[in-house]
Amino acid sequence: QVQLVESGGGTAQVGGSLRLSCAASGPGSESYTLGWFRQAPGEERREFVAAVTRNGVNKYLSDFVKGRFAVSRDTAKNMAVLQMNSLNPADTAIYYCAKYETGYTSILAAGNVDYWGQGTEVIVSS
Repeated sequence: QVQLVESGGGTAQVGGSLRLSCAASGPGSESYTLGWFRQAPGEERREFVAAVTRNGVNKYLSDFVKGRFAVSRDTAKNMAVLQMNSLNPADTAIYYCAKYETGYTSILAAGNVDYWGQGTEVIVSS
């Protein structure tokens, strides 16, 4: 059983920064792509934010965070890190760490995720 534990959420001012971490554990968890999705208040679906492959080489960011967020992988600790800069109120959401299933077809699709973290709340206030 794979477990994903997020940390680092909280409240930030507009233009501020937060750093989210996702610690992965369990059989084979170091071998999979990890990512982040978020669910805004009142929204039913989770939208893709970022992802990083198991070796940390390939990184993906959604258009609305490019230039502001960065994703990385600490392979020694089997962690994924999301550095969020220049935050704005539209970034307010629950952020979920995600492990992609073997052979996923789309980095953007929540349906390609087989394990989720418990979520960590990010609030950006003006």
